[in-house]
Amino acid sequence: EDEIILFEREMKEFWTKLKSIYGTEQINQTLALRDSCKESIKALSEKWSKKLKEGDLMIDKIQEYSNEILQQSQRISENQEHLTEIKSNLNQEEEQKKDLTDSIQELKEELMKKKEIISSKNKATKERVERLCKSKVLFEERLGLEIRRIHNEQLQFIFRHIDHKDPDKPYVFTLSINEQEDYEVTSCTPPLDCIAEFQLKVRETNNFSAFVANIRKAFTALSYK
Repeated sequence: EDEIILFEREMKEFWTKLKSIYGTEQINQTLALRDSCKESIKALSEKWSKKLKEGDLMIDKIQEYSNEILQQSQRISENQEHLTEIKSNLNQEEEQKKDLTDSIQELKEELMKKKEIISSKNKATKERVERLCKSKVLFEERLGLEIRRIHNEQLQFIFRHIDHKDPDKPYVFTLSINEQEDYEVTSCTPPLDCIAEFQLKVRETNNFSAFVANIRKAFTALSYK
């Protein structure tokens, strides 16, 4: 617009000079040329003004697209971070699952070993009880002893013919085999102070016959008190 104003000023100056030099016909021709020039300038001005407006609109549109692309890029970046976090969590869960599976397998193996140990102990206990039962006849004949198998694989030893005043009076102790596969007296009637000593000795010597004989002697000694 400033250039147009400057141009019009120069045109006026030119017109003034021209008017003083040329005649009316030339002036009219010049005026016609000036008007044509003005129209051309006006059309050109309107054209470029329109182009400028279109350019501004295009710049605004480009800026809008740029902002939209930037937002989309940010969302993609956030989604990628979220996806990375999900993958990390999945990896951790897989590791935890593997650790849990390994722990379960170890527990299964440990349980199987314990079952085998328990089965072995039960088998040994039954075998020992069977051996004791086989000695029943010998004990009954020589010591006046009755042996009974009661609950929980325990053996009950009943002595008679100890008290000369009451030969049928029973003297009883109950024997079991504990988890350490040792002999253990669980009850004794009447009680004997030396039962713990006898129990310790049979664990050391494994001489069961002597153990039973010593208890009978202790019952006999108790009957004379």
